[in-house]
Amino acid sequence: MKCFIGIDLGSTTTKSVVMDDTGTPLGHGITNSRSNYDTAALVAKTEALISARLVLLRQSLDKAPGLTLSTDDVLYMLERHFRLAQFLVQLDNLKRLCGEKAVQGNYKEDPATLTTALERTFSALKIELSKLFEPGAERKSDFFRDLAGTVYMEVAESQAAELKISSDTLINIYDKSIIEVENIPPQVDMSETFLVALDSALNAGEIQTEDFGKVQAALKEVLAVELEETYVVGTGYGRARLPFPKEHIRSEILCHGLGAHLMYPKTRTVLDIGGQDTKGIQVDESGIVVNFQMNDRCAAGCGRYLGYIADEMQLGLHELGPLAMKSTKKVSINSTCTVFAGAELRDRLSLGEKREDIIAGLHRAIILRSMSILSRSGGVEDELTFTGGVAKNEAAVKELRILVQENYGDLKINIDPDSIYTGALGAAEFARRAVEA
Repeated sequence: MKCFIGIDLGSTTTKSVVMDDTGTPLGHGITNSRSNYDTAALVAKTEALISARLVLLRQSLDKAPGLTLSTDDVLYMLERHFRLAQFLVQLDNLKRLCGEKAVQGNYKEDPATLTTALERTFSALKIELSKLFEPGAERKSDFFRDLAGTVYMEVAESQAAELKISSDTLINIYDKSIIEVENIPPQVDMSETFLVALDSALNAGEIQTEDFGKVQAALKEVLAVELEETYVVGTGYGRARLPFPKEHIRSEILCHGLGAHLMYPKTRTVLDIGGQDTKGIQVDESGIVVNFQMNDRCAAGCGRYLGYIADEMQLGLHELGPLAMKSTKKVSINSTCTVFAGAELRDRLSLGEKREDIIAGLHRAIILRSMSILSRSGGVEDELTFTGGVAKNEAAVKELRILVQENYGDLKINIDPDSIYTGALGAAEFARRAVEA
C-alpha cells in the first residue's frame, strides 16, 4: 500500500500523519520534540504507522463474524498491551543509563548505595507505572518523560530517606539520563510486539480463546500489508532541521491552511496557536493561502507561555483549561509576556484574586492577542478553523467563541479533536500531490 507521510516538527511536540493514495488519513502519531530532531521525527512517524495498523485492523475486525468482544474492546485491549511493552523498553533504558551515571558520576554517596537505591526505585516504578496500562486506568500523558518523571521523584525521595542519602543525587541522575533515553530511536519491532501484546491479553484473561484465534488471524493479515513510504514532507517550527531534502519541506503556513481545508472544506480563516507562535491564515475555496500574519519572535500567548504559567501555578498544563472554566469573576491581565507573567501572577494572588479567575483572565488575554493577529491577516470569515495544541484547551475555545461573536457575529467555528495534527495532515497531502504531479 502506497503511503504518504507528513511530519510537523513543532517547538514542543512533533506530529505525523500517514495518508493513503486516495487522500484518506490512516493514522497519526505524536511525541515531545527533543534536542535530536531526527529521533523526534522518527518517533512521530513510527507512532503514526502504529496508528495506521490499528485502523487497518479495525476495518478487518468489522468484517470478522462471530466475535464476542466488540471491535472497540479488542483495539483498546491490544493497544494497552502494546503501549506497555513500548514503555517497559524505555524504562529498562532509563534504568540502565541511571545505573551508568551512578557509577561514573562524582557523587559523595557510595556508588554501591546509589545502585541499591536505583534498583529499589526501578522495581517500584515498574509495578506502579504498569498499573497505568490496566483496564480503565487513565493516563494524564502518553509521553514517557511525563509518566516516568512524577513517580520517579516520589519513589526516589522515599528510597533516599530510607538509605540516608540525598534525594537530590537520585534526581540529578534521572535528569542526566532522561534526555538520552528520549533520544534513543524506537527499539520495538512493531509486528512482533503486536503479536506479543495479543498473547499478553490472553494470559491476562482479557480475551477468550475462541476470540483469540480470529483476532490473531486478522492481526497477522494486517501486519503482512506493506506500508510503503512513498513520499514524506516535513513542516513546522523546526522544519529546517528535519532530515529531508529541501524539496520535501513546506512552510507551516501552507500546511496548516491546506490541513484545515481538508478537515473542513468551507474553511476560510485559520487560527493556529502552537508552542512557539500564533498564526492567522486566510485560505480560498481550494485551501490555498491568500494572506497570513504571525506573532513576532516573542512566544507570548503561545503554548510555551501556558506551560510557563502552569509551572508558576504548580499545575499540569492539562489542568489550566478546566480550572479556568470554574472562574466566576473577570480579571484583566495586562501582559502576556512570559518574562513578566510570573511577577503579575504573584501580584494578583497577593491581592486576593482566585487562581481560577487569574487563569481565565490569562486565557482571554491570549485570545485577544490572537484576534489582533487575525484582524491583521484580513479578519475572520465564515468558517473559522482553530488548530494547534491550544485548540484542545476548553477555556481558550470558550474565549475565542465569545470574542468572535463580539467582533464578527455568528460565524461557524470548527474545532477538531485532532486539531494538533492539522499541519502534519497538510504536509501529508502535499506529499501525495507531489507524487500525483
